[in-house]
Amino acid sequence: MERVIAATGPSRLTSRAVTAEAGVATGLLFAHFATFDDFLVGYAVDRSFQLASTVAGLPARAGTGTVAGNLSEAVLATPLGTLSATTRLMACRPELAADVEAVLGNGTAGLRTLESAVAGYLAAERHLGRVPEGADTEALALTVASVLHHVALTDGTSPMAHPRIRRALAALTNDFPAVAP
Repeated sequence: MERVIAATGPSRLTSRAVTAEAGVATGLLFAHFATFDDFLVGYAVDRSFQLASTVAGLPARAGTGTVAGNLSEAVLATPLGTLSATTRLMACRPELAADVEAVLGNGTAGLRTLESAVAGYLAAERHLGRVPEGADTEALALTVASVLHHVALTDGTSPMAHPRIRRALAALTNDFPAVAP
């Protein structure tokens, strides 16, 4: 499905395009899903869960490694092609976010879980003294999610995507101490 969205965009996504890309008959999709919309909800739930799982353990890393290193490792585990396809699909079909949250819970659609995990991690690091006391961890988390989103949408397949993300995260955390004072 990600290749179909990348090639034609989410507005031209059809059951025929998805099944043709998969090399299966269109009827097979409808043997598992009552409607194409049900299929899209299943896809969006699966991918939102996948994106959330890449950062689930981030808050537990507080106090280990470096802040930039921990953020980079968690964020770069996010498959950029999946992120790009999912966010483009949800932008084209905004009702999917509510459908995802109906299944996975509030704040789980798209990058919301990543943003929340990053905010929790940065708050834990602030408590340990590795993030400055006055740092707005929620704004920093939004910035991290925004960097990931922007790079996924503009350079997701480029070999420069990961270095750009690492560089942006290093710049965001440049003044953070490597160890607690």
